[in-house]
Amino acid sequence: MSNSVPIVVNSGPTANATNTPYVSVRVCAPGTSNCQTIDNVIVDTGSSGLRILKTALTLSLPQQSGPTGNPLLECAQFVSFSTWGPVQKADVKMAGEVASSIPVQVIGEAETGFATIPDACKNVSPAFSDTLQSLQANGLLGVGVFRQDCGSACSVTSGNPAFYFECGTQSGCLTSQGPANVDITQQVSNPVWMFSSDNNGVLIQLPQIAADGAPSVSGTMVFGIGTQSNNGLNGATVLPTASDGTITTTFANKAYPGSFIDSGSNGIFFLAATDQDVMNTGILECKDSQGNDTGFYCPPNTVNLSATNQGTTGSSTVQFSIADANNLPAANWAFNDLGGDNPSTFDWGLAFFFGRNVFTGIEGQSGPGGAVGPYFAY
Repeated sequence: MSNSVPIVVNSGPTANATNTPYVSVRVCAPGTSNCQTIDNVIVDTGSSGLRILKTALTLSLPQQSGPTGNPLLECAQFVSFSTWGPVQKADVKMAGEVASSIPVQVIGEAETGFATIPDACKNVSPAFSDTLQSLQANGLLGVGVFRQDCGSACSVTSGNPAFYFECGTQSGCLTSQGPANVDITQQVSNPVWMFSSDNNGVLIQLPQIAADGAPSVSGTMVFGIGTQSNNGLNGATVLPTASDGTITTTFANKAYPGSFIDSGSNGIFFLAATDQDVMNTGILECKDSQGNDTGFYCPPNTVNLSATNQGTTGSSTVQFSIADANNLPAANWAFNDLGGDNPSTFDWGLAFFFGRNVFTGIEGQSGPGGAVGPYFAY
């Protein structure tokens, strides 16, 4: 249909990506037919906005200016890395949907001509994913619960989280550059809410897979929730999020607020390897050849677990499994039982999505049954 695009979970353009969902996105210079299709873009329900590697982009897109007229740069912040590069304008097209002239981020340091990263950005996260090898993709499509990637926090001076920087046209960015206060209309935006219709969220559909995984899985991303015959909630439990886009997961009789559902994470990440709740299940941390923790779990036998997700209203119990990450079949790249540690919260990554219809409702947008984003539903 005109509101859906195919998703594929496979090893990706670097041939080593595990549990990573990819789509193709068509990008155009605003208001023109000068367009390019970017393949192997990660679908991420844990962020908002489109980011494209400069090395994958052959188009020339117009530069977005900051509040005083100089080029606007972004230090987009994720759980384990940041991306650096200029904010530019593009028409973003997927299926029959179009988001016209929206701010997107072009990722790269030297490639974009802005090689100097301010210390205020580096201090947030010294690790940057701005190459094909580090990102394992040509871009990142954030279709999360928020309209912009930062919102009102980046439009004020006090407590500004250093997402945006305005850099002089001659000197570029300085290491001492401070963050810019950027109005939400200038921020990198979730393309979906900028569509003329089907703009209240997305549905990710991936089939269930065998316990030992699959080499490749095909699914669908559907735009809109309750707007057409292919995106109804159909009895899914709606979990309205807190203002920060999170829910509470209760596991082993302990509540973990700040949890979230994130297709951009490849496993189910929960608790710390030293947490007594985890040790009681028999889960062990994986070790590499030097005996170092890898961040994934390696129980001697697959363990079957249960947790309850709670929104500001509503709750849903989830059954999930964690297998030995070091002994998953090497020929497979999609797994529903991959997990690792994440102290204090649950990160329900792509392993959670297999066999479920997972909805992400965008803030302020109305959905069926009186649901208003932000919310998750499944």
